[in-house]
Amino acid sequence: MTMTDSEHGTLRGDHPHNEVVPILDFGGQTAQLIARRAREAGVYAVLVHPGISVEELRVMQPKGIILSGGPASVYDVGAPTCDPEVLKLGVPVLGICYGMQLACMLLGASVERVPHREFGRASLHIESAGGLFHGVPADTTVWMSHGDQITGLTEAGLETTASTKTCPCAAVRTPDKMFIGVQFHPEVTHTPHGPEILRNFLYEICGCRGGWRMSNFAEIEAERIRERVGDKRVICGLSGGVDSSVAAALIHKAIGDRLVCVFVDNGLLRKNERELVEVTFRDHFRIDLRVVDASAEFLGDLAGIDDPQEKRRRIGHRFIEVFKAAAADLPDAHFLAQGTLYPDVIESGHGHAGNSANIKLHHNVGGLPEELGFELVEPLRDLFKDEVRKLGEVLGVPSQIVWRHPFPGPGLAVRVLGDITEEKLGVLRDCDEILLEEIVSAELYRKTSQVFAVLLPIQSVGVMGDGRTYESVVAIRAVE
Repeated sequence: MTMTDSEHGTLRGDHPHNEVVPILDFGGQTAQLIARRAREAGVYAVLVHPGISVEELRVMQPKGIILSGGPASVYDVGAPTCDPEVLKLGVPVLGICYGMQLACMLLGASVERVPHREFGRASLHIESAGGLFHGVPADTTVWMSHGDQITGLTEAGLETTASTKTCPCAAVRTPDKMFIGVQFHPEVTHTPHGPEILRNFLYEICGCRGGWRMSNFAEIEAERIRERVGDKRVICGLSGGVDSSVAAALIHKAIGDRLVCVFVDNGLLRKNERELVEVTFRDHFRIDLRVVDASAEFLGDLAGIDDPQEKRRRIGHRFIEVFKAAAADLPDAHFLAQGTLYPDVIESGHGHAGNSANIKLHHNVGGLPEELGFELVEPLRDLFKDEVRKLGEVLGVPSQIVWRHPFPGPGLAVRVLGDITEEKLGVLRDCDEILLEEIVSAELYRKTSQVFAVLLPIQSVGVMGDGRTYESVVAIRAVE
């Protein structure tokens, strides 16, 4: 199958084993989580706009379809819907929360508002074992979040398979089991047997074989890059973070010396960061790495600036100028590589015809100006962060980089509150190094998503030895 583009995103049929499960995204907060859970189970799942046509779904040759939850009620004016023919494609359909209610309504059932919204943990009693609930205890805990429920099941040809005390139809299905609906959320951790339920849908009901693995992805994506790039060169802005590092390693696997990486030292890096990047990519991977020391220019732009948004603006502007100059030295570079991830695409409203709110314009989606004239290569745009880390391990990227915590594009400039000086940056670098050493020593680094120090624009009295001190204050933030 060829790769085709549509207004609803990119429909790619050349993933491992040609197994794909599209998720019609009705705006639920956990829609991405459904896709992640499916991929963790070894099946490629992708979010698509609910308005996707049946013809486009047929092109994808789905093994099954999932209808996500969402914040609306099906009877609201302008509530999102889908083509009723989706339920007649001949592949199993799983509706979750709003997706269940919408499908039941399309099948002829009624949806009514309940007097009391059900939110939180609930005890689910399974009345029909096997199938979706194979291996799941008859009484189990699930997570509910709904204010509506289904009525008129019999008239619609539906049957109940599970219930709670307040929701008599917590799970339903058609007699042929081609449609199954659950009022609860199997994708969240608050539903302990959720992974088994989703796995049962994918394997027991849809007949998936699995095979979505990063080792497979690496080979397929490398071949895809080779076909697209041909004998041209690719330039990659390397930050030393997880995303750009893994993207560079994958592209280098595909085209070797035709990849040129540019690392900009803006004077706002963590301690020894430049050295780590040089050792990893120049010495370990033997990548053509160009290091541009523009620290004087960046720090000059930031002199006397204390507003964080103005800092970001100046840093972004200077980075573009520096990168343009570096690119000018590579006149034969035709492609620009970026470490854009799947959530970046979705959050920027580019993922499936803008169904998601445009939360932010991500720096990897529309960040560099179009006048640079490059075609984009974004080999990670279908992956979640945890998949990128796994891919990095497959490609041999050192664990010190694969498992790095996120670091902001403006660097330490936004972690120094107030104006920027070399002295303040030095203090913060030392504090950050000590903090991370302690976190690693306590074996907490991989148990936290972020741990960092922030230099505050205040001083405080302290004691050092027998003497009184009046020194700067550092705040520490740790995110589990």
